[in-house]
Amino acid sequence: MSRLARFASIVSVLFFALVVVFFVLENQQGATLSFLGWSTVELPVSVFTLLALLVGMIVGPALGVVLGRKRIRQKA
Repeated sequence: MSRLARFASIVSVLFFALVVVFFVLENQQGATLSFLGWSTVELPVSVFTLLALLVGMIVGPALGVVLGRKRIRQKA
């Protein structure tokens, strides 16, 4: 990896981390979620949003892997 590419990736990661920190600091008001009679404790809005982001980052690729394997099996 060239020095320029490494520098660009480090700057990108730091920028993303800075955006996340600003988002968390700006969204400190409390909220509770209710779903099918179950409700959560009061947490900052940023916690719920970041949890949804992380779940999506895990579930999305996992579904892609599962569906990709299914397609490979159908072609074979």
